[in-house]
Amino acid sequence: MIIQHSDVKLPLGLTIIIFNPMRLRIYHLIIFTFFYFFTVHTALSETTEVSGPHFTDIIVTTSDTHLLLFGELRNSLTKEMVDGLHSGIPITFSFFVELQRDQQNWVDEELAVFSFSHNLSFDTLKNTYLVETEEINNQKRSTATLEEASKILNEINGLKIVELSRLQPESTYRIKVKADLYKKTLPMSLHNIIPFVSWWDLSTDWYTVEFTY
Repeated sequence: MIIQHSDVKLPLGLTIIIFNPMRLRIYHLIIFTFFYFFTVHTALSETTEVSGPHFTDIIVTTSDTHLLLFGELRNSLTKEMVDGLHSGIPITFSFFVELQRDQQNWVDEELAVFSFSHNLSFDTLKNTYLVETEEINNQKRSTATLEEASKILNEINGLKIVELSRLQPESTYRIKVKADLYKKTLPMSLHNIIPFVSWWDLSTDWYTVEFTY
């Protein structure tokens, strides 16, 4: 089984655990999981820490029926974002996910392309945070602290990518994930109160996990 990653280099000592689900089913086993953990390095230097928004701890695994994706954003919230949030400006993160099957000497096959958003707002009367996750049936969760709210805001938690029945054994696949961090249009009443902030059009790079099923 081959695993490559086109965007980051794996640090020494990193362990990748892989089980082939097709072979396990031959022996009447039903559980398949592989974990893909990595530490992100900047393109300028392998030893330089990433200071901007980026994904970490990306995990690809399966349920009995679907290919699943887990991941977490780091360094996503700036002071300007938090100040704006507490002034009544919601925060919206948009996530983009693509799944492709590699076809040698031919155009790669797109199996899934979709996007979803996470929205964070602050209730100034109740002094609580509300996070809405679009991919989980627009589920809304209220938290008492920004730390709890930001954890939900930043997580991709078991996203269903595609049914396993659509994957072909011994084929190579790529999952790509990206996030855009931006704010909604300010209400006119706030234009003279909230200065122009520096977190317009923040986004991560595309992160690609390549694996053989």
